[in-house]
Order: sequence, then structure tokens, then C-alpha cells
Amino acid sequence: MRVLLVEDDAALAERVARALREEMFAVDVAANGEDGGHLGATERYDVAVLDLGLPKVDGATVLRRWRADGRDLPVLILTARESWSDKVEGFKAGADDYLTKPFRVEELVMRLRALVRRAAGASASRVVCGPLVFDAQLGTFELDGLPLKLTGMEWRVLSCLALRKEAVVDRMELLERVYEGDAEVDSNSLEVIVGRLRRKIGRDLIETVRGRGYRLTADGA
Repeated sequence: MRVLLVEDDAALAERVARALREEMFAVDVAANGEDGGHLGATERYDVAVLDLGLPKVDGATVLRRWRADGRDLPVLILTARESWSDKVEGFKAGADDYLTKPFRVEELVMRLRALVRRAAGASASRVVCGPLVFDAQLGTFELDGLPLKLTGMEWRVLSCLALRKEAVVDRMELLERVYEGDAEVDSNSLEVIVGRLRRKIGRDLIETVRGRGYRLTADGA
């Protein structure tokens, strides 16, 4: 899962980004509304965390522009503004959730996971694919009832496939969810990650759809 964090408080942004990365998210950080608005309009993200009081362009304006341009990525507003009128403005601008500062990072993580799950069309928090179970709310995988240990890149690929179980996920879409914006992307890296996943969960659960991408399926389990 790839997150866009738009926050002008550098210390807070670093703390949140570090916590999200520990939970396997890939995180891109923007320190003002202009940069954040551009990233949200041109890159593919699973979810965005957006402050309201941003320099250059305020968060509500950024969000309204995204929605006017047809950008439907889930957006959680994270702000110190806690009045009812501010919340109303945020939701009218197109927010999907609203969290006020100070906050617990654990709650932020749970809210983001819920937004990503709903956006992917997964109504239940547990996704079962043969012997593989993904708890989308806790962010954990089990194989045959035992915890499955994954690297961050493996987790991001497998979670994306799990939330779209039985559907083909485009190769480029998967690559965009594995790497952060400033990372160098190896064109063969996705095949390497999928190969490692197959060794961990079994070759038949991840199907290669030639010319398109990959699909997580229980047919071969």
C-alpha cells in the first residue's frame, strides 16, 4: 500500500512516515499543498493523509481540486482543527475520514487500512484464498494457520493482490505500490518479488496473466 502524506510539520511528518513504514506502507511525503497536490494528481496512491493548514495551498483546496479532476483516492484529513465547521468543510471538500491532532499513530494506521480495504471493494476485513488468510484491518498474513513473515515489498505486493483476489492486477500498478517516489525501480524487481512470494506461499496461488499482470487465486491451491 502506498501512502501520500502531506504535512508541513517536519517532525510530525517524519514520525508518521516512520510508523507507517514499520507497518509496511510505502510513503511519499510533501511539505506543502502545492507539492502534495501535484503528487496526488499525477501519481498512483492507495490513500492520502492531508493536513488542512498547509503552506502555498491549503488542504481543503488541494482536496477539492483532486475531486474536481476525478481523483477518487481515499483521503484522511489529519489536522489540529477540531471544530464542527472545520470537519464539515473537510467532508464537503471530499474527505473520507477526519482525525484531529493530537492522535495515536495506531489509530491512524487502522483508519488508513480500513479506507484502503473499502476502496478496493473488500467488504470483509479477512480475505481467504485457500490456505492463505489476509487480515486487512490488522495487516497480517497467515498460511495454514501460522503467521507468514514477509518483507515490506513482499507485503505490499501480496496485500494488493489479496484485496483484489481473483482479479488481474496490472503489472505497472503493482510496481507503483511497491516503491516510494524517489526510489530507483528495477524493471525485473516485480518478478523477483513474486518469485519469493511463490516460494513462501506456494507457486499455484499467484497466477501470471501474460501481457497483463498477476492474480491471486485459490483455484490452484
